[in-house]
Amino acid sequence: MSQISLTFPDGNARDFDAGVTPAEVAESISKSLSKKAISATVNGAHWDLQWPIQSDAQIAINTMADDAPALELIRHDLAHIMARAVQEIWPDVKVTIGPVRDNGWFYDFDRTEAFTPEDLGAIEKRMKEIINARDAVRTELWTRDQVRQYYTDNNEPYKVEILDKIPEGEDIRMYWHGDWMDLCRGPHLQHTGQVPADAFKLMNVSAAYFLGDNTRPMLQRIYGVAFKNRDDLKQYLTFLEEAEKRDHRRLGREMDLYHMQEEAPGQVFWHPNGWRIYTTLQDYMRRQQQRGGYVEVNTPQVVDRKLWEASGHWEKYQENMFIVEVDEDHAREKAINALKPMNCPCHVQIFNQGLKSYRDLPLRMAEFGSCNRYEPSGALHGIMRVRGFTQDDAHIFCREDQIEDETKRFIDFLSEIYRDLGFESFKVKFSDRPDTRAGSDEVWDKSEAALKSATTAAGCEFELNPGEGAFYGPKLEFVLTDAIGRDWQCGTLQVDFVLPERLDATYIGQDGARHRPVMLHRACLGSFERFIGILIEEHAGKLPFWLAPRQVVVASIVSEADDYVQEVVAELIKAGVRAEADIRNEKINYKVREHSVGKVPVILAIGHREVEERTVTVRRLGEKQTSVTSLAEIVSSLGKEATPPDLL
Repeated sequence: MSQISLTFPDGNARDFDAGVTPAEVAESISKSLSKKAISATVNGAHWDLQWPIQSDAQIAINTMADDAPALELIRHDLAHIMARAVQEIWPDVKVTIGPVRDNGWFYDFDRTEAFTPEDLGAIEKRMKEIINARDAVRTELWTRDQVRQYYTDNNEPYKVEILDKIPEGEDIRMYWHGDWMDLCRGPHLQHTGQVPADAFKLMNVSAAYFLGDNTRPMLQRIYGVAFKNRDDLKQYLTFLEEAEKRDHRRLGREMDLYHMQEEAPGQVFWHPNGWRIYTTLQDYMRRQQQRGGYVEVNTPQVVDRKLWEASGHWEKYQENMFIVEVDEDHAREKAINALKPMNCPCHVQIFNQGLKSYRDLPLRMAEFGSCNRYEPSGALHGIMRVRGFTQDDAHIFCREDQIEDETKRFIDFLSEIYRDLGFESFKVKFSDRPDTRAGSDEVWDKSEAALKSATTAAGCEFELNPGEGAFYGPKLEFVLTDAIGRDWQCGTLQVDFVLPERLDATYIGQDGARHRPVMLHRACLGSFERFIGILIEEHAGKLPFWLAPRQVVVASIVSEADDYVQEVVAELIKAGVRAEADIRNEKINYKVREHSVGKVPVILAIGHREVEERTVTVRRLGEKQTSVTSLAEIVSSLGKEATPPDLL
């Protein structure tokens, strides 16, 4: 039998017979490792302990201490164990497909009756019984004909369809968990008892189409989550509870910020409270951009396809654009326009008006640009993922030798904005060339090198995000981490040598000749809609005082205080505070509870004593204790709190 050489992570190599399995390799090292082994990594690929190795390879034996492979196997095995449990309880249910996903797995089932919460409990109970049985997991390679015959004989039509989608020449594996079998690429654990029985939970059921085909009848998808131990599961469930409390869709209703409806999918109806947040944030960004040397412009919403063809967006982005056909004067051919999905080609049109000199550069051009992009209905999510939105967009036209300075300048600019909005730090990702792109490799080499150099010079560390650049150039992505540990990619900076070339943008250099400017695409918030959603969830609705749509409610305790309530409101408004009176004939506890649900930061209660002493009783959101202070003092202090941080 031929020999192969296996090299271990410490650099040592050993010879084995070809066809040796990782399980045999682990046993040859030590009995202790053999018992702990759950899988292997062979030449970078995740490898089942039962799979033979036929040629020289790099190998590492994985145990439960190795998080990534351990979690993948636990979740993958649980998908099979759940499908087995369902079919053991309801033999007529048809199983389809069940992949691993973030934090868990799902499996789709064809069942006439809907799964109920009680059904999920029964499935969980049966799954734990299967785990405790420590049933062996084994695998075999089958021929395509064997698999087809097996699933045809057992009336499993979905599995036959999955078989037909496996490319010719690819190994076809069958896996047994006990006596239950499934078509699967693997790898898997070695017996069901390796799955922690107290570290998983079935979460919910939703509707799903088989392989995403919406022409097919609906299936039922059961979601589960799983971790290596009970504490990790408990921590994750606590995280979900906290995320639910912070959900901007629920808080948006409670705070009366906005709504959305069927007649305008993916579009926001801003209510007065929500629009106050929007305009306050926009005013803040406008002041920052003015200080940063930006000129503000505004460009059309509907633009002829010719511009999108010239820019390259028509070819690369057409499926995400809203197309508008205009029948001008009943012409034979209708004019084809599109709602703009981004602002960059329009900004080049402004740059191209009149001659530009090297002395005019850098030219920083900003727009609160309203854009429209077609997002699939299933991807829409409150105001976080919409079809109509406004970007805090800007484009910096500069010379190549100005890229480094402009990058550093932007990072400093961005840092100040994020600090003002409550984010003290951020991560930076560097996204390089995608497979589908415009421009030559030479241009991409130049733009990637320039952006990397500039980022390093700005003192920023970054992690690589391979292949995720824009089609016209590499980009930096600025990622915020919120109060419960979630990451949000918001700001971007992109270096673009391509669009100025395609749209013939030029400036007159010091040598009197025409040169191409470099175009830096940049945004801080990304879009106002999404960033407001992030702020709502970051602060759980308790927005910084200067951003809160309703800053103060002055509430009467007795009707005799009504006149003084109005006086207090007038003084606060004069000091720049968004204040309102609540003189309804309701008990003060009712008023406090109602306005607390609406996340009003400060409630000032006024009764007989406050009228006589010209004071107010102050109750701040989230605090149990109240305090009494003079009218003059509260007006002064709240006036300062209401001032945006850039104006302090």
